[in-house]
Amino acid sequence: MKLKFVIIGFIILAVANLQTAEITVFAAASLTDSLKDIAAVYEKSSGDKISFNFGASSTLARQIEEGAPADIFFSADEAKMDGLVEKNFIDPDTRKSRLGNSLVVVVAADSALQIQSASDLTNASVKQIALADPKAVPAGIYAKAWLTRQQLWTAIEPKVVPTENVRGALAAVESGNVEAGVVYKTDAGISKNVKVAYEVPAADLPVISYPMALVKESKQPEAAKKFLNYIDSKEAGDIFKKFGFILRD
Repeated sequence: MKLKFVIIGFIILAVANLQTAEITVFAAASLTDSLKDIAAVYEKSSGDKISFNFGASSTLARQIEEGAPADIFFSADEAKMDGLVEKNFIDPDTRKSRLGNSLVVVVAADSALQIQSASDLTNASVKQIALADPKAVPAGIYAKAWLTRQQLWTAIEPKVVPTENVRGALAAVESGNVEAGVVYKTDAGISKNVKVAYEVPAADLPVISYPMALVKESKQPEAAKKFLNYIDSKEAGDIFKKFGFILRD
């Protein structure tokens, strides 16, 4: 009789495992906190397990090209997604631009440094400025585009300390290793160790867009599509807004 119950237990467990999917999401570092909150809610309602690989969108795109197992790619810019679409790694029918963001200049929370305009970054009091790598990482590319538009990039470039991703730029400011950094507004909002010294006006911002899509080599395409739909839901949108993201229609 005990053996019978054990066998039934194994069958129930096996069925449960068949119904539970494990979905791997490759997502921009700036999405870390918001997506973890969204996944926690989704896992409770769906029973699926969501795991993340957070990093610079450029690094994640390269990993997908090299065959890293991913079900969903959530990039911090359209260019990285475009590159994967062109190389046939992405299901284009599932692609959607979900979020926008803005840029701010941050300094350490106890800093006396005043930044009232972009040109203040050229002052001698600002010796080093942390940016996500402006040659490859979306946050840095956006920051360079903004400073170039202000005709300041040539003057500021020698001060730039490139970091692996936007969270790296934030950490450099938190640690006091640099006087200032340019990060997403959403990243500044999650740190108690920095303060916003200057918010880039909307009129001066490059278009910041976060697209998401299914990776063609997904091992769980139907489950991944369901999670994509949830990321696009009002419930997930409310969480994104809580972290300061701009929702795109």
